[in-house]
Amino acid sequence: MYLFPRQLLVQHFWTPKQQMEFLDIYHGLRKQSHPEILRCLERVTPLIFDKQLRWNMTDLCTKIRRGTHPATHDILALRECFSHHPLGLNQLHTLQMKAFSRALLLTPYLPPFLLRRRLKTHTTVIHQLDLALAKLGINHLTAQEVKSACYLRGLNSTHLAEERCRTWLGEWLQISCSLKEAELSLLLHNVVLLSTNYTGTRR
Repeated sequence: MYLFPRQLLVQHFWTPKQQMEFLDIYHGLRKQSHPEILRCLERVTPLIFDKQLRWNMTDLCTKIRRGTHPATHDILALRECFSHHPLGLNQLHTLQMKAFSRALLLTPYLPPFLLRRRLKTHTTVIHQLDLALAKLGINHLTAQEVKSACYLRGLNSTHLAEERCRTWLGEWLQISCSLKEAELSLLLHNVVLLSTNYTGTRR
């Protein structure tokens, strides 16, 4: 445990310095799947039937490629795309599900039906937590609770100021609490869409 604290000790026993170091390492691992997830999104964009939605998706991907942090209304404008083919939770391909599993620090080495079931469960739990958190109010959370909530949802919050974390979490909740159950694939993609270019995040 002395030699390998990250592997053998739970987070509760990490020192503050170790916590920042190890969370950086874990975020680096999950961030490796972000380009693949974005490429998959770009590949299926031509399959979106609605011309305006197809244009909006192309525009969103282009903004992210150029390093722009998307506005919440730009993401919510695409919610319809994530409720059915080709981006609904039931339509994701195995490679996409493996990439999302890595982005959530979950093992990708499972049969496709188990990957899909686990991603659905994970996304549903996050959505339920979001609804409860929105009802409670972000202002009732401590600084550490806010940072932990952001990290759980895909943002590397270890080097961000508390107010930047609160702002980002507010954006996440605005999107999450606007979604219906059938649109939760957007929440899964939001792990990448909303976190990749957020101001202050290490690259």
